[in-house]
Amino acid sequence: MDFKEYADFANQNQPCYLATVEGDQPRVRCLSMWFADETGFYFQAQTVKAMCKQLQKNPKIEVCFYTKDFSKAMRVSGEVKFIDDLEMRAKCIKERPFVKNFGITEPDNPLLAVFHLYKGEAYFWTMKDSMNEDKIPRVKF
Repeated sequence: MDFKEYADFANQNQPCYLATVEGDQPRVRCLSMWFADETGFYFQAQTVKAMCKQLQKNPKIEVCFYTKDFSKAMRVSGEVKFIDDLEMRAKCIKERPFVKNFGITEPDNPLLAVFHLYKGEAYFWTMKDSMNEDKIPRVKF
C-alpha cells in the first residue's frame, strides 16, 4: 500500500485519539491532527500541556483515526519530534487561528508546540479484521 492512502485517510478524519506514556501509565486524549503528508503526521498543542511534557520524556506515541461511522480505523505508532522551524510554526498559526485564543500570535512563542510523527508504522482496521489483527498489512514510514 502507498503511504499516501494513510495520509489521505488522516486528513479526511482529523479528529483522533493520541496516546502517550507517563511513567508506566498510558495517557489518551482526543484531539484534531493538523495535517498529514508524505513525511508523516503533524500536530499542534501548547507546551504547558501534560501531553507535551510526556512527549519530551518519551517521544513514542500511538494515534487512532476513525471514519465518522466507525466502520474503519487507522492506527499509527511511532516517534515524534518537536518542530522549531519558524516558517512551519507560522504556517501552523495561520492555518489554526484558534491558537491565538491562547495568546499565541508569533511563531517564536514558547507556548506553541508543533510536533511531527515522522517515523513509525500504520495500518487500517475494520471489524472483519478483528480476529486477524496480526495478519493486517502494515506500512512503515
